[in-house]
Amino acid sequence: MSTISSTARTASSSTTLSQRLSAAIFASILGAGLVYFAGFSHIEAVHNAAHDTRHSAAFPCH
Repeated sequence: MSTISSTARTASSSTTLSQRLSAAIFASILGAGLVYFAGFSHIEAVHNAAHDTRHSAAFPCH
């Protein structure tokens, strides 16, 4: 069992700062794109689904 935990620890520490930064930037761009798409979508079902999700999370949107 100690082999598994030491292997997992080595794998997690091998990510570099630039890899973590690029992953964070990619996630931010993807999230902003999804919010932009849902907020300005002319497809009413997409917009309403995002709107209902915001209200269910107690996030004011208007």
